[in-house]
Amino acid sequence: MHKWKTFPYDNSELRYPGGKLKAAWAELHRGDTEPFPKDKDLQEAWRCFHRGDFQEAVELADDYGLAGHAVANKATGIYATYLETDPGRQKACFQAAIARGEQAIDEFPDDANSHYFHAFNLGRYSQSISIVKALKQGVGGKILKSLQNALELQPLHAEAHTALAMYHAEIIDKVGKLIGGMTYGASEARALEHFKRSLDLTPRAPIAHIEYGNGLYLLYGDRKIDEVSELYVKASEIEPLDAMERLDVEAALAELE
Repeated sequence: MHKWKTFPYDNSELRYPGGKLKAAWAELHRGDTEPFPKDKDLQEAWRCFHRGDFQEAVELADDYGLAGHAVANKATGIYATYLETDPGRQKACFQAAIARGEQAIDEFPDDANSHYFHAFNLGRYSQSISIVKALKQGVGGKILKSLQNALELQPLHAEAHTALAMYHAEIIDKVGKLIGGMTYGASEARALEHFKRSLDLTPRAPIAHIEYGNGLYLLYGDRKIDEVSELYVKASEIEPLDAMERLDVEAALAELE
C-alpha cells in the first residue's frame, strides 16, 4: 500500500483517548449504527479513523482480521473520496474496499455494515468512473441490493438512507425518470423520502444536509437552488465531531465559495 496523504486539518479536538471513545460513541456512530467494539485493537482502529489517521485505521483493522471490515472500509472510502487526488490510486482504494465488503457480506451476512460499506464504496467508485459507465457495468443493481439489505437489517441506518436516496437521484439525473424507474427502480418520491428520513435520524450530521442538497440539485436543478444553498449553509455551520465530519464541513464551505 502506498503512503496515504495525511489529514490536512488540526485534529486536536477530534481525539478520543481512553474512555472518551465509548462516551462519545453513540453520537459518533448515530449515522452508521456500528456497535461499540469490545476488542481494544478495533477500538484503537476507530480512534485512528475519528482523528483522521485513515491509513493507520485500515492497517490496524486488517491486522485484526475481517471482523474489522467496517472501520477499514469506512476509512478507505472517506480517505479516497476526500483526500486521494490521484485517480488511479483513488479507484484502487475503492476497489480494495469493495472486495473487502464482498468478503464481509459472505462472512457476516447479518451485519448491516457489511452491506452498507460495500454499497458506499461501490457508489463512490461509480462516481469516480462516471455513473453511466457504472450502470453499464451492472454496478447499480449491486448497490441497490446491498443498501436494501442494510436497511432491512437496520432500518435506523441514516447513512444507508442517504446513500439509497442518492442512488435514486443520480439515476434519474443520468437516464431520466422513465428509464430510471423502469430499468433501475429509481423514484423521485423515494429519493425524497430517504433524504428526509436520514435528516430525521441525524439532524446534526453534515453529510445528511450535503447529500440532500446534492440530491435536490440532481432532481430539480436551479429550481431548488435556494434550498440547496440553505442545506449547504447548515452543513457548513455544524461543529464537527471527528475527521470525517470535518472533511464534510470543509466540502460544504468549498461549495459555498
